[in-house]
Parts: sequence; C-alpha cells; structure tokens
Amino acid sequence: MNFNYHEQEYEEFPNFKGGEKSLYAKMFHDEKNRIIYGKLIPGASIGVHTHETNSEIIYITKGTGRVLMDGEYEKLEAGMCHYCPKGHTHSLMNDSDAELEFFAVVPEQN
Repeated sequence: MNFNYHEQEYEEFPNFKGGEKSLYAKMFHDEKNRIIYGKLIPGASIGVHTHETNSEIIYITKGTGRVLMDGEYEKLEAGMCHYCPKGHTHSLMNDSDAELEFFAVVPEQN
C-alpha cells in the first residue's frame, strides 16, 4: 500500500493533546497504525501525553525543535529520530522561527 501525501490536504488540529497553536497533519490510520506527515508552525506544540497502548516514532524532515521525554528536554533537528516507547510520556514543540516538519508512525501494541 502506498500513500501519496502530495495529493492530500493538511488537516488542522488546534491545541492537539493540549498543545499550543495547531498541528497540521496528513494522516492515514487503521485499527493498528497511524502514519502521519505533520508540521508545527513556530511556537506550536503537541501537548504532553502518555502512550498507554502504543509507541511513537518521529523522524524530523525539516527544521528544529525539542521534545519533552519523561520530564527531560532533548533538542531535535532534521535527520534525527525520536522514539517514545509504550508507557512513556512526551511532547513535541517547535521553539524555532521556521516550520518543523516530521514523519511519525504510531503502532498499537495491545
């Protein structure tokens, strides 16, 4: 199965998971996986949340930002990958002056 994100429009998710501003995302999901191409404008964030039944892999394709992972801040930049295992808590934020773009996969782990 292939996904052409060039043919899909961004959907806006204001204050996603309690974050600041909006997440803009192109998403595919079924009962087992969520596959996301997303962007955060400057000052936007995805709120702090815990992965109770799944994990998340985020690969940064453009820009810089940081994650808050289990209470610790870590810098991210294009070419870096962040992993949040099941049972852990994290947040993604764009603390730069340019857009932060990323590709994320959230597999369910029941």
